[in-house]
Amino acid sequence: MPRMRPAWSTLLSCCLALASVLNTESFAQTERSETEVSAPHSTDPEGNDQGFIRLGVGDLLEISVYGVPELSTKARVGSNGSIYLPLIDYVHVGGLTPEQAQGLIEKRLAAGNFVNDPHVSVVVSEYPSQAVSVLGQVARPGTYPLLGERRLYDLISAAGGLAERAGKTVIITHRDQPDQPVKVTLGNLLSNPAEDNVIVQPGDTVVVQRAGVVYVVGDVARPSGLLMENDHLTVLQALALAGGANKTAKLNATKILHQTQTGVVETPIPLKNILRAKQSDVPLHADDILFIPGSAGKAAAYRAADVLMQAGGLSLMTLRP
Repeated sequence: MPRMRPAWSTLLSCCLALASVLNTESFAQTERSETEVSAPHSTDPEGNDQGFIRLGVGDLLEISVYGVPELSTKARVGSNGSIYLPLIDYVHVGGLTPEQAQGLIEKRLAAGNFVNDPHVSVVVSEYPSQAVSVLGQVARPGTYPLLGERRLYDLISAAGGLAERAGKTVIITHRDQPDQPVKVTLGNLLSNPAEDNVIVQPGDTVVVQRAGVVYVVGDVARPSGLLMENDHLTVLQALALAGGANKTAKLNATKILHQTQTGVVETPIPLKNILRAKQSDVPLHADDILFIPGSAGKAAAYRAADVLMQAGGLSLMTLRP
């Protein structure tokens, strides 16, 4: 008999190991079936699931079991969508709502006879999977959580609003479709048009582009760079914003300098006829330079007239008694 004890001990160890493997496999099959049944297809009473928050990679969960404080833990969702919990090993929660994750953990605890009638609480303390990146011309660029349905203007407001040089164009890139960005043109924020205030999804990147700038230089009252409102600015509008042309300006020598991939292109502008409404106004594009040169002849004539006026004034003063 003493010689048989090692054999019985070895056989008992093998049985325990086999039972452990079968139990683990049973849990894995249970998890797969429960996940397939309960996961991403739950909808609200209206028939859509946009209002449901779903767990994703990087989310930090605080899990507690009522009456069993030893099982309370924090777990972060891994790249495969799973979390590790004491006793029940890995649990796949990616794509589930917190309520669905609670139910799945309760079933796993009950199936393993670890806790009788378990009541589990799952609280999400960090939600990186639901974040949206707001970049570009906003007051506070950064990453902002997106809990529930939120729209474009909500995210811009959370980022502190538009910056001083913000344009009207916003590019939204979806996490699952990075090669298909969506272009949105902002309307009047006060009127809040619904067609511009689009829904933003978790993982999106929102970039508010900078407004185009047009430069007005030459013989004008205030040479300057002008922001393009609504990405639209014409020659007459730019000239007015620059204080108008000086009296010595050579209007019909006006030109637009436009930078292209092959170099600078010069476009003559009949400014005198445009001012007289004999020809249509000309639109400008971002980074265009509107150049209005001065006339040397006009400058000389005005200088001569000033000299004559000053000389005439002096003569009148000498003739007075």
